[in-house]
Amino acid sequence: MNAPANSGRRRLLVGVGSLTLAFSLHPAWAQEGGKKKDGGLPGSLEKEPWLDAWIRIDANNAVTVFTGKAELGQGIRTALLQVAAEELQVNPDRIRMVTADTARTPNEGYTAGSHSMQDSGTALRHAAAQVRFILSGMAAGRFQVADSALTLRDGVFEAPGGRRVSYGELLAGRQLHLKADGKAPLRPRAVHTVSGKPLRRTDILAKVSGGIAYAQDLRLPGMVHARVVRPPSQASRLESVDIATVARQPGVLKVVRDGRYLAVIADGEYRAVKAATLLARAARWSVPASLPGTRDVPAEVRARPAEAMPILKRGSMQQDGRTLSATYTRPWQLHASIGPSCAVAQLVDGQYTVWTHSQGVYPLREALAEMLGVDKDTIRCIHVEGSGCYGHNGADDVAADAALLARSYPGRPVRVQWMREEEHAWEPIGPAMLVEARATLGVDGRIADWEYAVTSPSHNNRPGKAGNLLAATHLAKPFTPPPGKPIPQPEGGGDRNAIPYYVLPNARVTHRFQHNAPLRTSALRSLGAYCNVFAIESFMDELAQAAHADPVAFRLRHLDDPRAIDVVKLAANKFGWGRGKPGPRRGRGFAFARYKNLAAYCALALEVEVARETGFVRIVRAVAAVDCGEIVNPDGVRNQIEGGIIQSASWTLLEQVRFDERQIQTVDWASYPILRFNQVPGQLEVHLIDRPGEPFLGTGEASQGPAAAALANAVAQAAGVRVRDLPLDRARMRNA
Repeated sequence: MNAPANSGRRRLLVGVGSLTLAFSLHPAWAQEGGKKKDGGLPGSLEKEPWLDAWIRIDANNAVTVFTGKAELGQGIRTALLQVAAEELQVNPDRIRMVTADTARTPNEGYTAGSHSMQDSGTALRHAAAQVRFILSGMAAGRFQVADSALTLRDGVFEAPGGRRVSYGELLAGRQLHLKADGKAPLRPRAVHTVSGKPLRRTDILAKVSGGIAYAQDLRLPGMVHARVVRPPSQASRLESVDIATVARQPGVLKVVRDGRYLAVIADGEYRAVKAATLLARAARWSVPASLPGTRDVPAEVRARPAEAMPILKRGSMQQDGRTLSATYTRPWQLHASIGPSCAVAQLVDGQYTVWTHSQGVYPLREALAEMLGVDKDTIRCIHVEGSGCYGHNGADDVAADAALLARSYPGRPVRVQWMREEEHAWEPIGPAMLVEARATLGVDGRIADWEYAVTSPSHNNRPGKAGNLLAATHLAKPFTPPPGKPIPQPEGGGDRNAIPYYVLPNARVTHRFQHNAPLRTSALRSLGAYCNVFAIESFMDELAQAAHADPVAFRLRHLDDPRAIDVVKLAANKFGWGRGKPGPRRGRGFAFARYKNLAAYCALALEVEVARETGFVRIVRAVAAVDCGEIVNPDGVRNQIEGGIIQSASWTLLEQVRFDERQIQTVDWASYPILRFNQVPGQLEVHLIDRPGEPFLGTGEASQGPAAAALANAVAQAAGVRVRDLPLDRARMRNA
């Protein structure tokens, strides 16, 4: 068989007597469920088929599992560990997980779109099963017995008579570099001992005990510290700067200027902060009035040119019946990572090492190589968890800062830590969106006609090109950001979940894509699904009211997927929907969606209390039902859904970016508040529907849209007025 081009490096890493899987330099793209519809290999095996790219077993029986996906706080390291441990029949405590490292792991592109279990989990399950199957055959051959005569426990085979051999002993002096075929039998769910069970998260201990948990905690030998001084806005021009005075400050090792890019490197963090403050005062900028401001977000979104892209056209237009229309908007919103972004980079003998909490170490490497003008093989990007993520925040940008400054100060690790105002003002932003919906109710109380249009700029400007890195746009020879592009259906970007999951015989859906936006935008958790589900599910409630129908019954009337019907009924039953009435100033809301119409199903019911005098909204209780296929770690799934509900509540009740004609104004927690404990749901339940044998379906972004819509529907009932513009903050609710 022909070995891939990088097999030499792999053999160097393997050593004697181990099974180590290869990695590819080509990206792995997402697929729905397990095997591709054309019969290809399951999950990411389609792009990286070599078994030894995923699993390594050393002669001492130590097991290492590799994944190109990154732990972002979603618990994926633990879930993938469980998948591998189950199929290998090895105690999870004995497995070492290596995640997202361009020198060691498969290239699985970005950790995004709730694809980790679908892609990496599916690949690992089948790779581990095939490794176990091969080793079982080797053990049977050694003992001259049938496979069925062997027992396997914790990586050790036992044959009749007490003869034993471990995985590592079977592989001593051998390499097992074979292509996956996806045909090895998987362990039946009935005999699972690890997968499907709660397992303590491997990433939590250090986080709650003050250990080294995040990139922000890294302290490397000889490390120096840096801070960057940003322009007031992207359009600002640097007129002058006094570098000499700053360079003479105590502890300052170097002041860097390259075009509009300003930074200081110092021997201590506080000295770097003081020097950067002085450098900022020494810089003179011209700041043109180039922004539209946020006084009227809907009008601003409408005013920008958009290209109409039809994404659904079914049936014909029906006009007989009662027609309703509504407009919904979402403001500009931040990731608002509680821990500002951080990275460390080092340049030694022409080789860069970058420690980063980027969600895509391979695409980041491509962008850094272009920015630095070096071959990508001279750059190694190692993922380290960051304190705050879920989308394209400042992680890649700060990695670019670190790499640039490591080039300016080679030999020693350079740590770059962003400041709070830097994170808020310069991270890529979730774009403002506008939805216009119209529907006609037939005489039978069903939706006879549906028309829907969503207007939005790009939701994905992740690195891959240097122009996607903030620092690269400020250099003396700047890189131009590549134009934003819509993400094709069925995944979608701004039009993610714009096609309703309901049975609508006559429907038209249009994505009005805006090629330009006044601010840099990119992926914020769930992308356009948050706004689209909020709009669709709010409109479904309005239609149900017009049809004099119960909101849950109205939804069930328009569903034909049994799994969707199951989650809707489960959420309603567990909540007690239809039993009793909410108290004074209280309201109940319901919502449902299947994320991207191909991932996890989520239905949500909640109750709120609205203080009409102040506009304060309190979530009394929330009950969710979820179907994500076969469940690997039920506790992890609940974590994801609970976290998504709370984050969505924060977006829906509080969050919006404000900017004037010159710059962003929401640069701290006072001007950009997020959810506090007094607004967290008083009770929060998540009920799971396990589907053994069904493909893994991503859950990380399943609850954001339903949470927003259920919250808006509950608020509408409690306040007696429908508010269609987000956020439902105190000022807006008081005005309503």
